[in-house]
Parts: sequence; structure tokens; C-alpha cells
Amino acid sequence: MPQNDYIDRHTKLYGKRLDHDERVRKRTAREAHKVAKDSQNFTGLRAKLYQKKRHHEKIQMKKQIRQKEESNVKSAGPSEPSSTPLPQYLLDRSQPTNAKALSSAIKNKRKESAAKFSVPLPKVKGISEEEMFKVVKTGKKTAKKGWKRMITKPTFVGPDFTRRPVKYERFIRPMGLRYKKAHVTNPELKVTVQLPIISVKKNPQNPMYTQLGVLTKGTVIEVNVSELGMVTAGGKVVWGRYAQVTNNCEMDGCVNAVLLV
Repeated sequence: MPQNDYIDRHTKLYGKRLDHDERVRKRTAREAHKVAKDSQNFTGLRAKLYQKKRHHEKIQMKKQIRQKEESNVKSAGPSEPSSTPLPQYLLDRSQPTNAKALSSAIKNKRKESAAKFSVPLPKVKGISEEEMFKVVKTGKKTAKKGWKRMITKPTFVGPDFTRRPVKYERFIRPMGLRYKKAHVTNPELKVTVQLPIISVKKNPQNPMYTQLGVLTKGTVIEVNVSELGMVTAGGKVVWGRYAQVTNNCEMDGCVNAVLLV
């Protein structure tokens, strides 16, 4: 076995870490910070060599950008229209094709597909764990245990939810802060309807808050829209759709959301 294949062999035998992709993504994102730090801290000969390398990289980048701009090339067709008639399948070949128009059409299609996943609130203010959790100390002895946490924000739990035994319960979700319905606004129909919540799909604050079903501003929830009578192109009734919470539920006493259409 070659000496340089031991990493691939280990991966095939034992697989990867569960967070391998996330670690690689973070490492790649940190590279720009490392480059900036090195460019500021290098001195002397190392700084000259480094600047020469960066200068070469920028030249190559400008060449690629120039090649991209010059891709507005038209196909070689006759400058004057021919007098002889052409069959139908050859008509398009004689017309000049614009590469730039093609690339712009692809970009527009990508923008349209990206618009499907756009949300009304793309950025939300972060919430610290001190604000989210309240420490609950339990036990009869003098040194009370402090590993229990009470969630101070509104939450959603499913209809078949049962609490764990009090002795083993780690996170406490108060009954007074549980919500089962949301006021959902449909931007196309211009109506607001109270719809039951099915699940919490994504909480931008923390993946753990998503598992706990915490409802904060910007949270994406799934609601039951069967009452609205929405149908698909095939004629089937739409049952569940995503919506984003737009208010601070603990202050207003209700959940207001906008349907993602």
C-alpha cells in the first residue's frame, strides 16, 4: 500500500466525523482572515515575496475577468442574408447567437430560484443564552443542583408531547408560554388567518432552539394551510406551508407570521 493513501483508507474503513463538512467549511472561511493577517504582519524579505505572489494572483484574476467580459462572441454566420431558402431546422444557425445573453438568462433563472427561498426577515438580532434560559436550582441539600434550565421564550410542542420525569427533565418549557396557533398573513391573498402550527422548522438563533421548538423573531415554522383552500398544479390540496415569525411573541402574547410563497 502506498504511504500517501492512509487517509483515504482510514476514511473508507471508518468513515468521517459527523461534523467533518462543517469543520471544512469553517476552515475554508477562516483562510481569508489568515491571508489578511499575514499580509499585515510580514516584514522584510518575506513581505516582498508575499506581495509578489499576491501581485501575480491579482494579474491572473484580472485576466480571467477580461476573458469573461470578452465572451460576448457571436457565431460565424453570413454578414448578408443569402438568397437561397433554408430549411426550418437551419434558420436558427444563420442568426448570430449572443453568449452574453445566454449567460444573463442563466443568471436570471438562478435569481428566480433563489427568490423562492427568500424570507421577509433575512437578518435577526441574536439572543444570548442568559436571556433565553433561567437557571433552576433543585434539591433539598444545601448545595442545590443547577443543571436545570427554564426557557423564558414562547415555545411550541407537538400534540403528543409528554414531559420527562421531573427528576430527569433538563429543559423546562412553561405551559403559559406554549403556543399552538399563529396569525399567518398571506401576501398574495392579502388576508390574515389563524392557523395551527405543525412544527418549528428552523430557528436562526441556534440549532438547539430548533429542537426545543423556541419561537423567536425570524423563526421559520410550518403551518396547516388546508383551511385556505390552496391547491397545487396537479389539483391536490396543499396541507403544510412554511411561514416566518415577524414579531416578538413574548411581548405581544401571540405569534404573527408571514407565509413564504
